[in-house]
Parts: sequence; C-alpha cells; structure tokens
Amino acid sequence: MRLTVFTVEEANRVIAQIRPDVETLVRVQRELDVLEKRIAALSLAVSGASPGNPDAVALRTLTERRSVLAGQLTQGVQAIHRRGCLVKDLHRGLLDFYAVSGDRLIFLCWQLGEAEVAHWHSLESGFTGRQPLHHTELD
Repeated sequence: MRLTVFTVEEANRVIAQIRPDVETLVRVQRELDVLEKRIAALSLAVSGASPGNPDAVALRTLTERRSVLAGQLTQGVQAIHRRGCLVKDLHRGLLDFYAVSGDRLIFLCWQLGEAEVAHWHSLESGFTGRQPLHHTELD
C-alpha cells in the first residue's frame, strides 16, 4: 500500500465522501458479530444432527450469510484503504490518516459520529493517545 499523507482539510474531504461507506461497514460488522454468536450456539446444538434437522438448516443459512458479510467487509475496508485511510476499528467506525506535524509522522484520528477530524495521535500511542488538534502544529 502506498503511503498517503493528508492535511486536515484533505482528510475531512475524504471523510465527507466515505462516511456512508463507513456507516455501512459498521452496520455490517454489528450484524456479523450477532451472526457469529448465533452460529456458535447453533453449532453446539446440531452436533451429530442430521442434515435435514431445522437447526442444521438454519446453521447452513447463517454460515452462508456470514460469508457474504465477510466479503462485504473485506471489499469495503479495501476500498477505504485505497483512499489512503486506515480502518482501525469497525465497531467504532474509527479511521486514521497519516499526516505530518513538524518533522514527524502522526495520525489524524476520526471516528463515526464526529463532524470532522478534530484529534491526532502518534503512530505508537493509538486511540488512547488522542489529542485535540489545536495542541499541535500541522504542516
């Protein structure tokens, strides 16, 4: 993957374009999480059951749906990565954008629900190290 360095304005323009895609991916991730729990429970219930057992049929249907959802997630994340953004957490809709502050590389940090990029953090600190943008001078 090619490294793309963003200004705050560039990151905000990309966010405006991909926000609906991020919202969709978060919904798909939530559905997949629920599906995984149902699949785990049904897997225990159908152990040794015949293929025609209603629970076995339901398990096959859920497993097929899981495959479709996983494909949607993979394609959606890849599309966002091609824009130069990094998907950090699909449960939160958390994205990072490479940026430069002074002489160091940092991440601009945005999550679904925020109007625009308003935080940054070092490459090492992650989300817990988020700082308001006004605390740094960005080039």
